[in-house]
Amino acid sequence: MEMHESLNVYGEPLETCCDDPVTGFYRDGCCNTNDQDLGMHTVCVVVTDAFLAFSKQQGNDLSTPAPEYDFPGLQAGDRWCLCALRWLEAQQADMAPKVCIQSTHQRTLEVIDIHLLRKYAVDLQ
Repeated sequence: MEMHESLNVYGEPLETCCDDPVTGFYRDGCCNTNDQDLGMHTVCVVVTDAFLAFSKQQGNDLSTPAPEYDFPGLQAGDRWCLCALRWLEAQQADMAPKVCIQSTHQRTLEVIDIHLLRKYAVDLQ
């Protein structure tokens, strides 16, 4: 399946989210996506301990290493390509992590309003 154009929410080239740990649906460090990415892993976030606890409580444990998937487990301060709906769920529970908007894929706008993303952005120009 072909990758969607690598553009951020502003229609500009998508910036890298994180190379350590390597994130993204493609594990290319960017929040790139395609139609097979059912979770739409397009929101680049800076995780916090509170968010990691919330996510684990919701059944998505992002803090425990999973060596079989070459996943080291996340710690507060790590950047990660998060599912758009998971971020929205966290936002509605007042647990949303900050967003690296230059590294957030434009497909996110299908689920989350740009004004809401901007409220959480850590890298506004």
